[in-house]
Amino acid sequence: MLLNCLIVDDEPTSQKVLETFVNKVDFLDLAGICGDAMEALQHLQKEKIDLMFLDINMPKISGLTFLKSLKNPPEVIFTTAYSKYAIDGFDLNAVDYLLKPFSFDRFYTAVTKVLEKSAQIGPTDRRDHYLIVKADKTLHKVNIDDILFVEAYGDYVKIHIDDHFLLTNSTFTNILDQLPKKKFIRSHKSFAINLDKLNSLSGNQVFIGKHKIPIGQKFKSDFLRILNNL
Repeated sequence: MLLNCLIVDDEPTSQKVLETFVNKVDFLDLAGICGDAMEALQHLQKEKIDLMFLDINMPKISGLTFLKSLKNPPEVIFTTAYSKYAIDGFDLNAVDYLLKPFSFDRFYTAVTKVLEKSAQIGPTDRRDHYLIVKADKTLHKVNIDDILFVEAYGDYVKIHIDDHFLLTNSTFTNILDQLPKKKFIRSHKSFAINLDKLNSLSGNQVFIGKHKIPIGQKFKSDFLRILNNL
């Protein structure tokens, strides 16, 4: 999935920084660079834009005013040197707010939020068959039936599939919310298993193939109740 993006900033230095950062990210495609809101509006009327990097403090029309004027705006990441505008930015449902000067790491965190938001396909579109997972800078279509279990791993989540796993920079809750509740249950604060893949249970461990998954004391009662009702 490529996100078509537009830079809207009146400062040449900021434009250059954003252009450099965009070109480093494989899922971003730079559609154009605009120096003011009116130029950006013309661009939006000509081409579908998925993401707009929007400066707030611009001449003639501010970024905030410009965004308020759009009926169907793209996703927006505000870029500004003034932290006082942060609350206004989030009130307009901006995905993120980058305070200049910002690092590439901070920039990448912001654009990844947009990618995840775009990839979070609703239940009707997903039809409960697959997930879209970003791992190793690649979007993977993962068949839900192939998932053995999911594991919280620090700031990441491991999605275990047969003899390998995908490591995605997402939250454990976000992944679980996309999985069928009757199919995947938590055995531990950091693990949720696919009931269809369960081979056996012994003590405080569940066995799925060669994998041993712990059963946490907090989850054991509900976990066993669900198994007994299968």
